[in-house]
Amino acid sequence: MLKLHNKAGLTSIAVLLTAIAGPALADYPEKPITIIVPWAAGGGTDATARTIAKAMEEELDATVNVVNRTGGSGVVGHSAIARANPDGYTLGLVTGEINMMHWQGLTDLTYRDYTPIAQINYDYAGVQVAADGPFDDLEDLVKTVGEQPKGTYTASGTGQGGVWHLAFAGFLMDQGLEPDRVTWIPSQGAAPAMTELAAGGIDIVPSSVPEGRSMIESGRAASLGIMAPERLDSFPDVPTVQEAIGSDYQIGEWRGIAGPKGMDPEIVSTLEDALEAAYNSDTYQGFMAKQGFGTEWRNAEDFGQLMEDMDERFGKIVEQVGLAK
Repeated sequence: MLKLHNKAGLTSIAVLLTAIAGPALADYPEKPITIIVPWAAGGGTDATARTIAKAMEEELDATVNVVNRTGGSGVVGHSAIARANPDGYTLGLVTGEINMMHWQGLTDLTYRDYTPIAQINYDYAGVQVAADGPFDDLEDLVKTVGEQPKGTYTASGTGQGGVWHLAFAGFLMDQGLEPDRVTWIPSQGAAPAMTELAAGGIDIVPSSVPEGRSMIESGRAASLGIMAPERLDSFPDVPTVQEAIGSDYQIGEWRGIAGPKGMDPEIVSTLEDALEAAYNSDTYQGFMAKQGFGTEWRNAEDFGQLMEDMDERFGKIVEQVGLAK
């Protein structure tokens, strides 16, 4: 047994223990952080991630890298986030698809496989039509779709079972119509769908309004309403569905920062504080306002509750649309 007979011996042991414990007690972060984006570079989710990462670097005084892991309608990237080491150095910009994919049998992953840190964005669904199309306003669209035979009109804006498909299916049900009364045409996203809309190939694109900005500003398309609690500052002339047809239906796509399940609460708290400051920064707010993207903040606890609530809601829509597996 080791015996210490003097003060110098005690001091030596204390120094040794400090040296051993030092790395474990080092302030987080002590190396670069990676944010995985489950969607392609150049899109809205990617741009949001890169902007919040830049603002986080200023708050954490650390490098924050963004990498894109695409494939499987979001499954590949979301899987990489969930299976990462929960040490706080691999995070992800998770999206509302984690509330949809497992209901459709695409993955076993659910919101329970992540540590929520903060929600930073919410883009509500809008209803975009061609400027020279058959609909005068949202009330006319609902009436006309209901009067004409099922399948007369088509819509697009994402893949089958994607957020805009389910949002629009829910909207149709809210109006007392079948969820598949308008035929859904799968696409790679809102941008190609808006191009097809302007060309006359489809009739409706229920994406976020900012995704239709270029076509709307050029006069080739119009947004008849947004499924949001209030009008967007960037599109003040677009009414809410409450204003247009008296419906309280609200739905859209959320985005937030999360990590794998099991992260240290102290690291989560550090990241949550840094994200709140980054969210409120001129860097992030200025970019989002310029693009017309929605900014909506929820802390870790509230973000986790949103994930749970939206999972139940989208599960019901997936089942009613007939895509549940």
